[in-house]
Amino acid sequence: MRLLLVEDDDHVAAALAAVLARHGFEVTHARSGEEALQALLPVTDGTKSPYGVVLLDLGLPDQDGYAVCGKIRKLCSTPVIMVTARADVRSRIHGLNLGADDYVTKPYDTGELLARIHAVSRRNVGGEESGQGGGDSLRLGPVTIELSTRRVTVDDAPIQLTRKEFDLLALLAQRPGVVFRREQIISEVWRTSWEGTGRTLEVHVASLRSKLRMPALIETVRGVGYRLVAPAAHQGP
Repeated sequence: MRLLLVEDDDHVAAALAAVLARHGFEVTHARSGEEALQALLPVTDGTKSPYGVVLLDLGLPDQDGYAVCGKIRKLCSTPVIMVTARADVRSRIHGLNLGADDYVTKPYDTGELLARIHAVSRRNVGGEESGQGGGDSLRLGPVTIELSTRRVTVDDAPIQLTRKEFDLLALLAQRPGVVFRREQIISEVWRTSWEGTGRTLEVHVASLRSKLRMPALIETVRGVGYRLVAPAAHQGP
């Protein structure tokens, strides 16, 4: 995946780019908001964005990172993750309202950042950038998840899910076997912090297990979170 890193500190950018490169990303470094917008200009001629994700620092030398996010959103639907030291709730809400797909505060865990990059890029499958018609389905044994139409079937029978139930299932299904922390799920699906939302997550997991009639599909990892177990992994003889 090609990734646009917008960061004015060369030392920070170099260190992060090295980590991302080790995980298979091709990184382009923009040192200012104007450089970032110039890098995204090809999308204005009708072609898709050359980048899968934009990592956007808010403390840029030429213009405010929030303004840059708004301009990026007018250009394309490329997922934007804001990376900043501003940890207050109001700043996060403002960023999300401007069209950011996620918001990571410094200092951050590299593993979490990588997980968030993969999460927002997969959520974009089937959208404007992908240009794909029916190639955005996730299949897990008898379960089929169509990302663009938000349709779920089990053995070709449609399953009626709420919006949040679908978002939760799609998030877990994009990385079968990977444990998603409760805090991460709440951030990705509910766009809020963990406090007071834990019970909501438990209820949605229970509802999914019931509606899909596959209670073992979503496994609880005690004290950590949840992971999706591919059906073939728990089918008996």
